[in-house]
Amino acid sequence: LARPGAGAFVSGYRAEIDPSYKNPTRDLPVKEFSENLPAFKPVQSLELYEFEACPFCRKVREALSMLDLDATVYPCPKDGSLYRPKVEEMGGKSQFPYLVDPNTQFKGYESDDIIRYLFQTYGDGVVPLELSLGPITTASAAVASSLRRGKGSKADPERSAPPAEVLELWSYEASPFCRIVRERLCELELPYKVVTVARGSSKRAQLQELGGKMQVPFLVDANTGKQMYESEEIVNYLDETYGPRAPKSSSEPPVAASGDSAPETVDGPGWDEPEASVAVVEPVAVEVEIVDEPVDEEPQMEDAEDKDAKDKDEKSQSN
Repeated sequence: LARPGAGAFVSGYRAEIDPSYKNPTRDLPVKEFSENLPAFKPVQSLELYEFEACPFCRKVREALSMLDLDATVYPCPKDGSLYRPKVEEMGGKSQFPYLVDPNTQFKGYESDDIIRYLFQTYGDGVVPLELSLGPITTASAAVASSLRRGKGSKADPERSAPPAEVLELWSYEASPFCRIVRERLCELELPYKVVTVARGSSKRAQLQELGGKMQVPFLVDANTGKQMYESEEIVNYLDETYGPRAPKSSSEPPVAASGDSAPETVDGPGWDEPEASVAVVEPVAVEVEIVDEPVDEEPQMEDAEDKDAKDKDEKSQSN
């Protein structure tokens, strides 16, 4: 409510009746589109380093929705250890938002500078009124974030390692249900590609084809093959897969190679094999006892020497 309309419609939004057209949202003959969004889109994904509760970051996300631009988001919540250090390394300070455009080599801080750059590069060059009111824009964005009482601001210490493939979230900034999902993604420091589908976006029809209906949020996880709507279900899935309820990594040793006497697992039947090998040591003890036998020969040798000496004495006496 603090930011009515901001991030809900694409820039230059228009709607008109078209009996031959079926709107993917309401099944009405209403065609929604934009007259001033350029056909030029970035070839490589924009990279946005931010955190959900930041009002300055919200302004940039609103600009992305208005320009119908997708971006890879790298969450940088407070106490986050994954991407905050990278921002400081790239830009020299830990400040957000931070945008990287690999298509033009643009890198920069300051939300107003980023918004101006986006509209000059991917729009008509004119920043909309709702994003150009300076302190008023920032204050209203801060009010919108304050209503969530710190959600999406601090890293969850029980997060697991990020997956190999970034998640994909179909969303637009003004949706309160999408915000709930983005907050949890931020707290878990999970990078994701945000596919913006504000009113008037041509990608709304693509979402209907992909998931069966035009509804947000919609999550796609290429790591597990999961696709789902409903913010509550998505948050539960994130917690069970990448959060505090995720399965802990196994501490079992690796499986032994074929022919190796090492056990497959600590608790497996193969663990009995080393015990059998220990038993083989017992004959060695027997061999050690056998070594003692030559010691008994020493008295026998002494007896033989005494006998020789006695024979010599008897012979000398007889002579």
